[in-house]
Amino acid sequence: MASIKPLADRVVVKAQEAETQTASGLYIPDSAKEKPQRGTVIAFGPGKVENGTKIDMTVQEGDTVLYGKYAGTEIQLDGEDVLIMRESDILGIVND
Repeated sequence: MASIKPLADRVVVKAQEAETQTASGLYIPDSAKEKPQRGTVIAFGPGKVENGTKIDMTVQEGDTVLYGKYAGTEIQLDGEDVLIMRESDILGIVND
């Protein structure tokens, strides 16, 4: 994957694949799949400066995170779809 260095408090997230099958075994068609709200951090910026104080990033590369349904901007990076969003759009880090 191409190297990208987000600026300020932005994070690049690779979304996890949407579920293709329900718990009971039914297959979900592409038109009915929900947009994933979980992904893996692949890059993050240095943080931001607020009122003269540097605020470091909370997330790290490799973290699995939850984010809002409409968070971020989709971009293509080496043919893969990824999201770039502000750290504040991330709702939490999943401890697997």
